[in-house]
Amino acid sequence: QVQLVESGGGLVQPGGSLRLSCVGSGRSISTYHMGWFRQAPGKEREFVGRISSTGLTTFYPDSVKGRFTISRDNAKNTVYLQMNSLKPENTAVYFCAASQRYYSAADDYNYDYWGQGTQVTVSS
Repeated sequence: QVQLVESGGGLVQPGGSLRLSCVGSGRSISTYHMGWFRQAPGKEREFVGRISSTGLTTFYPDSVKGRFTISRDNAKNTVYLQMNSLKPENTAVYFCAASQRYYSAADDYNYDYWGQGTQVTVSS
């Protein structure tokens, strides 16, 4: 069993940056591919990006490519989501999730463990 806890959310102005963290416990997350998703009020959960278990490959949707970066430190059992040039439409609860399946990274049903989420609000 893996427990995931996100942190680092908050209020940021448009154009600003935030770095979210996702800490795993219970067992090592080093063998899991780690994804980030977000969900805004009244909307479906949306894929934000994924990093492979080794950290060698990342995958992002066009909506965040070039602005968001996922990294990981397996020694710390932690995954990060660096978000730059934030926009009001990026306001959502952000979740990290763990999967042992490499393919279909954008499909949330491929993830076995989820954190509780952290709120990100982009507003002036």
